[in-house]
Amino acid sequence: MKFKLEYIWLDGYEPIPNLRSKTKIVDFETEPTLDELPLWNFDGSSTRQADGSSSDCFLKPVALFPDPARNHGRLVMCEVLLPDGSPHPSNSRAAISDDPDAWFGFEQEYFLYKDGAPLGFPKEGFPPPQGEYYTGVGFKNVGDVARQIVDEHIDLCVEAGITIEGVNAEVAKGQWEFQIFGKGARRAADELWIARYLMVRLCERYGVDVNFHPKPLGAEVDWNGSGLHTNFSTKHMREIGGEEYFAALMGAFSEARDEHIACYGPENHLRLTGLHETAAIDEFTHGVADRGASVRIPHSFVNDGHRGYLEDRRPNSMADPYRITGRIVQTIQSVTAQALIEDAFAA
Repeated sequence: MKFKLEYIWLDGYEPIPNLRSKTKIVDFETEPTLDELPLWNFDGSSTRQADGSSSDCFLKPVALFPDPARNHGRLVMCEVLLPDGSPHPSNSRAAISDDPDAWFGFEQEYFLYKDGAPLGFPKEGFPPPQGEYYTGVGFKNVGDVARQIVDEHIDLCVEAGITIEGVNAEVAKGQWEFQIFGKGARRAADELWIARYLMVRLCERYGVDVNFHPKPLGAEVDWNGSGLHTNFSTKHMREIGGEEYFAALMGAFSEARDEHIACYGPENHLRLTGLHETAAIDEFTHGVADRGASVRIPHSFVNDGHRGYLEDRRPNSMADPYRITGRIVQTIQSVTAQALIEDAFAA
């Protein structure tokens, strides 16, 4: 049986990569597994990943999903390799530490754009101010085609086996959000990239663009930007935790503030202003149920003895989730390792 394998990868554009993909038709007698998928090459000189004089780059399949839009189709998330088999410098997935017991929940905000403006905006000026759009209902708040796109995207993600946990209209007109959950720093980011891919590909049919910029309407206007709020926990946080460990964790996040911001998406200074449910980019704060803090602490976390998950509200909507999860795991591992050493000495 012939399978249509859509090889998907991240290009070499900076400061944030673009999704790229192409289709490979391969004959398999039975349902293919990830290990059976072949390496494939592409022209890296056309994606800012190689020079024309030596243009071959290679695609290594790392995650496999059903393709709900094609008969016998599969979506293949890939890492980019150099000809010698080593990770390409743009390969952020290969560069991060992984932890299968680290759980991540991404809240992906975005705007739907048509003809250079968010859906529902008048040809000139702005619609009525923010207020009724968040989780809004009715044509005046969400229009018609946006709801259709969002509903179809849910179906595509579910059929692809992606753990999509919810969607809602967001604070600004034309702005939406979907939530993706995943286990493991790499796997969670794989699922978010594929969910983004499915949304962008779906919007092709509607003549609509997905705008992931964190402040597409500009920093000077009173309209919300878009974030990629990242909820996270580890086995230690869920099962042991404790107030002392939490204080050490927040201390480590504060100390590594600049390193985190560097991984949380470009042009974040336009969004992290201290307004519109954000913390200031040059500060680190945390607070219970505080949406204006760098890290929001759920009531459930405190009530359960400082165990559970936390929400880092600083990543922006076009950030690379591999870099986000990798940086969060790196900071947590430094604290957890120290806690385990102290526990061992105490015993």
